[in-house]
Amino acid sequence: MTLARLAKLAVVAGAGAAVWRAARRPNGDAHAAAFSDGETEPENFDQTRSAGPDGMRDEPAREWDRVDQAADESFPASDPPPY
Repeated sequence: MTLARLAKLAVVAGAGAAVWRAARRPNGDAHAAAFSDGETEPENFDQTRSAGPDGMRDEPAREWDRVDQAADESFPASDPPPY
């Protein structure tokens, strides 16, 4: 393989890698999808959100009740709520 072909291959591979990285980059959101806006900092190692629907990015699919709240507060503990 000649040096010119190797250089072309390197350029094509680099361009492909740049496109792939750009496609995987979040669309302006620096935090995980589960967090509501302002819920956590992107640099925060812990990445723990507050319990309840106010800490979520999306609205709950149904009415939030005390069982949902207790389950959300207990996560990631191993014991489910007693309800």
